[in-house]
Amino acid sequence: MSEGPLILIIEDEQPIRRFLRASLTAEGYRLNEAESGQQGLRLASQQPPDLVILDLGLPDQDGQEVLKSLREWLAAPIIILSARDQETQKVQALDNGANDYVTKPFGTAELLARMRTALRHSTIGAETSPVFTVGDITVDLAARLVTVRRGTVHLTPLEYKLLATLIKHAGKVLTHRFLLHEVWGPGHADETHSLRVFMASLRRKLEADSARPRYLLTEPSVGYRLQT
Repeated sequence: MSEGPLILIIEDEQPIRRFLRASLTAEGYRLNEAESGQQGLRLASQQPPDLVILDLGLPDQDGQEVLKSLREWLAAPIIILSARDQETQKVQALDNGANDYVTKPFGTAELLARMRTALRHSTIGAETSPVFTVGDITVDLAARLVTVRRGTVHLTPLEYKLLATLIKHAGKVLTHRFLLHEVWGPGHADETHSLRVFMASLRRKLEADSARPRYLLTEPSVGYRLQT
Protein backbone atom coordinates (compact mmCIF):
# COMPACT_ATOMS: atom_id res chain seq x y z
CA MET A 1 0.00 0.00 0.00
CA SER A 2 1.47 3.36 -1.00
CA GLU A 3 1.91 6.12 1.54
CA GLY A 4 -0.57 8.97 1.52
CA PRO A 5 0.36 12.54 0.60
CA LEU A 6 2.42 14.46 3.16
CA ILE A 7 0.56 17.45 4.61
CA LEU A 8 2.32 20.25 6.49
CA ILE A 9 0.06 22.04 8.99
CA ILE A 10 1.30 25.47 10.12
CA GLU A 11 -1.13 26.43 12.88
CA ASP A 12 -0.47 27.81 16.37
CA GLU A 13 -3.78 26.73 17.95
CA GLN A 14 -3.26 23.30 19.49
CA PRO A 15 -6.97 22.29 19.50
CA ILE A 16 -7.20 22.91 15.75
CA ARG A 17 -3.98 20.97 15.13
CA ARG A 18 -5.38 18.09 17.20
CA PHE A 19 -8.64 18.17 15.25
CA LEU A 20 -6.83 18.26 11.90
CA ARG A 21 -4.52 15.43 12.99
CA ALA A 22 -7.46 13.17 13.81
CA SER A 23 -9.38 14.08 10.64
CA LEU A 24 -6.50 13.85 8.17
CA THR A 25 -4.78 10.73 9.50
CA ALA A 26 -8.16 8.95 9.35
CA GLU A 27 -8.13 9.71 5.60
CA GLY A 28 -4.64 8.26 5.14
CA TYR A 29 -2.66 11.49 5.03
CA ARG A 30 0.78 11.79 6.60
CA LEU A 31 1.39 14.91 8.70
CA ASN A 32 4.07 17.32 9.81
CA GLU A 33 3.00 20.02 12.26
CA ALA A 34 4.40 23.45 13.07
CA GLU A 35 3.13 26.03 15.55
CA SER A 36 5.06 29.01 14.16
CA GLY A 37 6.03 30.43 10.80
CA GLN A 38 9.75 29.79 11.21
CA GLN A 39 9.19 26.21 12.31
CA GLY A 40 6.90 25.68 9.33
CA LEU A 41 9.46 27.05 6.87
CA ARG A 42 12.14 24.84 8.41
CA LEU A 43 9.99 21.69 8.19
CA ALA A 44 9.02 22.50 4.60
CA SER A 45 12.67 22.78 3.58
CA GLN A 46 13.67 19.59 5.42
CA GLN A 47 10.83 17.47 4.04
CA PRO A 48 8.93 19.19 1.20
CA PRO A 49 5.20 18.51 1.62
CA ASP A 50 2.62 17.59 -1.00
CA LEU A 51 0.23 20.20 0.44
CA VAL A 52 0.40 22.94 3.09
CA ILE A 53 -2.42 24.07 5.39
CA LEU A 54 -1.43 27.53 6.62
CA ASP A 55 -2.96 29.78 9.26
CA LEU A 56 -2.45 33.52 8.79
CA GLY A 57 -2.45 34.47 12.48
CA LEU A 58 0.87 33.02 13.60
CA PRO A 59 2.73 34.14 16.75
CA ASP A 60 6.10 35.00 15.19
CA GLN A 61 5.22 36.44 11.76
CA ASP A 62 2.24 37.11 9.55
CA GLY A 63 1.07 34.12 7.58
CA GLN A 64 1.09 36.17 4.37
CA GLU A 65 4.88 36.51 4.72
CA VAL A 66 5.23 32.77 5.36
CA LEU A 67 3.14 32.17 2.23
CA LYS A 68 5.40 34.39 0.13
CA SER A 69 8.53 32.69 1.50
CA LEU A 70 7.16 29.24 0.68
CA ARG A 71 6.17 30.32 -2.81
CA GLU A 72 9.76 31.34 -3.58
CA TRP A 73 10.51 27.65 -4.10
CA LEU A 74 7.62 25.35 -3.15
CA ALA A 75 5.26 24.31 -5.97
CA ALA A 76 2.92 22.24 -3.77
CA PRO A 77 -0.64 23.51 -3.15
CA ILE A 78 -1.14 25.83 -0.18
CA ILE A 79 -4.56 26.15 1.45
CA ILE A 80 -5.12 29.06 3.83
CA LEU A 81 -7.11 28.18 6.96
CA SER A 82 -7.87 31.40 8.80
CA ALA A 83 -10.36 33.28 10.91
CA ARG A 84 -9.71 36.36 8.77
CA ASP A 85 -12.72 36.54 6.50
CA GLN A 86 -12.15 39.96 4.90
CA GLU A 87 -12.15 39.89 1.13
CA THR A 88 -8.90 41.87 1.04
CA GLN A 89 -7.11 39.16 3.03
CA LYS A 90 -8.43 36.45 0.74
CA VAL A 91 -7.41 38.33 -2.39
CA GLN A 92 -3.96 39.08 -0.96
CA ALA A 93 -3.41 35.41 -0.07
CA LEU A 94 -4.45 34.26 -3.53
CA ASP A 95 -2.22 36.90 -5.12
CA ASN A 96 0.65 35.70 -2.92
CA GLY A 97 0.29 32.17 -4.29
CA ALA A 98 -2.33 30.38 -2.19
CA ASN A 99 -4.43 27.80 -4.04
CA ASP A 100 -7.50 28.11 -1.84
CA TYR A 101 -8.86 29.87 1.25
CA VAL A 102 -11.01 28.25 3.94
CA THR A 103 -12.48 30.43 6.69
CA LYS A 104 -12.72 29.27 10.31
CA PRO A 105 -14.92 27.75 11.59
CA PHE A 106 -14.84 25.16 8.85
CA GLY A 107 -16.39 21.81 8.05
CA THR A 108 -14.18 18.75 7.73
CA ALA A 109 -15.92 17.53 4.58
CA GLU A 110 -15.39 20.88 2.86
CA LEU A 111 -11.70 21.04 3.79
CA LEU A 112 -11.08 17.47 2.64
CA ALA A 113 -12.85 18.17 -0.67
CA ARG A 114 -10.73 21.27 -1.25
CA MET A 115 -7.58 19.32 -0.42
CA ARG A 116 -8.48 16.57 -2.90
CA THR A 117 -9.11 19.18 -5.59
CA ALA A 118 -5.79 20.93 -4.91
CA LEU A 119 -3.87 17.65 -4.91
CA ARG A 120 -5.48 16.52 -8.17
CA HIS A 121 -4.18 19.65 -9.86
CA SER A 122 -0.66 19.24 -8.50
CA THR A 123 2.06 16.74 -9.27
CA ILE A 124 2.15 14.58 -6.19
CA GLY A 125 5.48 12.87 -5.86
CA ALA A 126 7.28 15.35 -8.08
CA GLU A 127 10.69 16.05 -6.65
CA THR A 128 10.71 19.50 -5.06
CA SER A 129 13.77 20.93 -3.41
CA PRO A 130 14.59 24.31 -1.90
CA VAL A 131 18.11 23.97 -3.34
CA PHE A 132 18.55 24.98 -6.98
CA THR A 133 21.81 24.26 -8.78
CA VAL A 134 22.93 25.16 -12.28
CA GLY A 135 26.60 24.92 -13.22
CA ASP A 136 28.69 26.56 -10.51
CA ILE A 137 25.70 28.42 -9.03
CA THR A 138 23.80 27.03 -6.04
CA VAL A 139 20.84 28.80 -4.44
CA ASP A 140 19.29 27.56 -1.19
CA LEU A 141 15.89 29.20 -1.47
CA ALA A 142 14.85 28.24 2.04
CA ALA A 143 17.97 29.76 3.62
CA ARG A 144 18.20 32.55 1.00
CA LEU A 145 21.86 31.62 0.51
CA VAL A 146 23.61 32.03 -2.85
CA THR A 147 26.98 30.46 -3.57
CA VAL A 148 29.23 30.07 -6.58
CA ARG A 149 32.39 28.06 -6.86
CA ARG A 150 34.38 30.77 -5.10
CA GLY A 151 32.05 31.01 -2.11
CA THR A 152 29.04 32.88 -0.77
CA VAL A 153 27.68 35.75 -2.83
CA HIS A 154 25.85 38.69 -1.28
CA LEU A 155 22.79 39.89 -3.18
CA THR A 156 20.64 42.89 -2.46
CA PRO A 157 16.96 42.13 -1.69
CA LEU A 158 15.90 43.13 -5.22
CA GLU A 159 18.71 41.14 -6.83
CA TYR A 160 17.69 38.09 -4.82
CA LYS A 161 14.01 38.52 -5.69
CA LEU A 162 14.91 38.79 -9.37
CA LEU A 163 17.04 35.65 -9.19
CA ALA A 164 14.35 33.74 -7.26
CA THR A 165 11.77 34.69 -9.90
CA LEU A 166 14.03 33.44 -12.69
CA ILE A 167 14.61 30.19 -10.76
CA LYS A 168 10.88 29.70 -10.22
CA HIS A 169 10.41 29.81 -13.99
CA ALA A 170 13.78 28.29 -14.96
CA GLY A 171 14.08 27.48 -18.64
CA LYS A 172 11.20 29.77 -19.62
CA VAL A 173 11.45 33.10 -21.39
CA LEU A 174 10.18 35.82 -19.04
CA THR A 175 9.19 39.13 -20.55
CA HIS A 176 10.46 42.47 -19.27
CA ARG A 177 6.92 43.37 -18.21
CA PHE A 178 6.43 40.11 -16.29
CA LEU A 179 9.73 40.45 -14.40
CA LEU A 180 9.12 44.08 -13.54
CA HIS A 181 5.64 43.28 -12.25
CA GLU A 182 6.83 40.28 -10.20
CA VAL A 183 9.95 41.90 -8.72
CA TRP A 184 9.18 45.62 -8.56
CA GLY A 185 5.40 45.42 -8.40
CA PRO A 186 2.47 46.93 -10.31
CA GLY A 187 3.16 50.31 -11.83
CA HIS A 188 6.75 49.55 -12.79
CA ALA A 189 6.11 47.71 -16.05
CA ASP A 190 7.92 50.30 -18.18
CA GLU A 191 11.10 50.60 -16.09
CA THR A 192 13.18 48.33 -18.30
CA HIS A 193 16.34 50.33 -17.56
CA SER A 194 16.19 49.28 -13.90
CA LEU A 195 15.76 45.66 -14.96
CA ARG A 196 18.82 45.86 -17.23
CA VAL A 197 20.90 47.38 -14.43
CA PHE A 198 19.96 44.66 -11.94
CA MET A 199 20.44 41.87 -14.47
CA ALA A 200 23.91 43.21 -15.27
CA SER A 201 24.72 43.23 -11.55
CA LEU A 202 23.52 39.64 -11.15
CA ARG A 203 25.71 38.56 -14.06
CA ARG A 204 28.77 40.24 -12.54
CA LYS A 205 28.18 38.38 -9.29
CA LEU A 206 27.18 34.97 -10.66
CA GLU A 207 28.62 34.44 -14.13
CA ALA A 208 32.27 33.52 -14.77
CA ASP A 209 32.24 36.02 -17.66
CA SER A 210 29.46 38.57 -17.37
CA ALA A 211 30.01 39.67 -20.98
CA ARG A 212 29.33 36.12 -22.19
CA PRO A 213 26.73 34.76 -19.76
CA ARG A 214 26.03 31.03 -19.74
CA TYR A 215 22.99 31.03 -17.47
CA LEU A 216 21.36 34.48 -17.29
CA LEU A 217 20.50 34.83 -20.94
CA THR A 218 18.97 37.73 -22.85
CA GLU A 219 16.11 37.11 -25.24
CA PRO A 220 16.49 40.17 -27.53
CA SER A 221 13.58 42.61 -27.37
CA VAL A 222 11.60 40.17 -25.21
CA GLY A 223 13.15 39.52 -21.80
CA TYR A 224 15.43 37.05 -20.03
CA ARG A 225 15.75 33.35 -19.39
CA LEU A 226 17.60 31.29 -16.81
CA GLN A 227 19.31 28.52 -18.73
CA THR A 228 19.05 25.17 -16.99
